[in-house]
Amino acid sequence: MHTDEGHRQRLKNRFLAEGLDSFEEVHALELLLFYAVPRKDTKPLARALLDHFGSLAPVLEATAEELEMVPGVGRNIATFLTLTTAMGRYYQTKRTELPTILDSTEACGQYLLDHYYGRRNETVFLLCLDAKGKLLCCRKMAEGDVNSANVPVRRVVEIALAVNASAVLLAHNHPSGIAVPSKEDVLTTEYVARALAAMDILLTDHIVVADGDYVSMVQSGLYSPKDFYSMR
Repeated sequence: MHTDEGHRQRLKNRFLAEGLDSFEEVHALELLLFYAVPRKDTKPLARALLDHFGSLAPVLEATAEELEMVPGVGRNIATFLTLTTAMGRYYQTKRTELPTILDSTEACGQYLLDHYYGRRNETVFLLCLDAKGKLLCCRKMAEGDVNSANVPVRRVVEIALAVNASAVLLAHNHPSGIAVPSKEDVLTTEYVARALAAMDILLTDHIVVADGDYVSMVQSGLYSPKDFYSMR
């Protein structure tokens, strides 16, 4: 079915004039699909995607394979939609690559929220810092399924030493949406802290991210850096 070019242009003009805030989800997705489906009415496909996934966020967080389960979605459309979320995360992380000072829990938490944008699997990040809190590097250390990701402790130590870090911060997400550290999280934190302390490197905190929020193990009283750094 060919679409009405006038309708497409009106929707584009509305976006340029108002942004997306006033759009219903179906119209926002319809507009996005214009650029993957150039000559067909995209509203039926937008509705089919929303009906299948329930709302816009799960559509944009779905894998290509999951998207292709919806009738009318081929590899090109699936790739385009997954690229949309990946590009948003890429932008957010790249804009933080200028010299960054992470000298507070709040600064670290906000920095990490950008890195976990749109991630559906549990993922471990390592932040390496100098003595003044300047970020030396941010590395993805592991990615698991929706419930687990193992921390490669030896690799953590190797990277921290390689960049001459004075301190590091560990982070992972809970895709379940609850940013509450588990007993396993606490034990992992203590294990990593001991390994780093032996190299005279401080593990400053372990932050758990979930659903746009984060929890600091230090602020929660679940981990005290001094207890381990004093062991060196």
